[in-house]
Amino acid sequence: MTVLLLIRHGETDAVGRRLVGRLAGVPLNARGREQAERLGDALKTVPLAAVYSSPLERAVSTAEPIARGRGLSVDVREDLNEADFGEWTGLEFRELGARPEFVRWNAERSCTRPPGGEHVAEIQARMARELLEMTRRHPDATVAVVGHADPLRAALAYFLGMPSDLLLRIDLLPASISALRIVPGGPTLLAANQVLASDGRLAIPHVR
Repeated sequence: MTVLLLIRHGETDAVGRRLVGRLAGVPLNARGREQAERLGDALKTVPLAAVYSSPLERAVSTAEPIARGRGLSVDVREDLNEADFGEWTGLEFRELGARPEFVRWNAERSCTRPPGGEHVAEIQARMARELLEMTRRHPDATVAVVGHADPLRAALAYFLGMPSDLLLRIDLLPASISALRIVPGGPTLLAANQVLASDGRLAIPHVR
């Protein structure tokens, strides 16, 4: 049994404002850095076998406090990267919301793609490939995987057998944790969109 802790990176100034995609120079803001440190503290008691991250700065900065003090380094994996949003990269959501093709893309991911960007099936293929390789590499272990909202949603939908058109029914807040257990009989969602309570505690079923 492998348990994958799928963690969205902490908050940035772009969250909820711009579709930054793979743009460089989008660091965690002060709140995001605090979220990352609190995640590291909350997961200290979880015996992680590895910490993986998207190559983008905001993800690596979230992963580093989780790996710190464990004798682990952050293993950066290209297949965990943010979605490629093509020509929409860097645009504000208020501008995108007025574009019919963006509205349709959010309603029908299976039939549309960002102009010049990735289709959801391509995102799912790379995410599934990477996560399944982790289960092969770490049988009977728990690993942390830090990434981005859209690819993590796509991965959850893939393993749960959900249509990709329903991706936005999966809410993943900044610095949230979702737990997916992979066993030979099939995957099980143990927790979704778990965030730290005000006392800093985090409870994920079946993860010790």
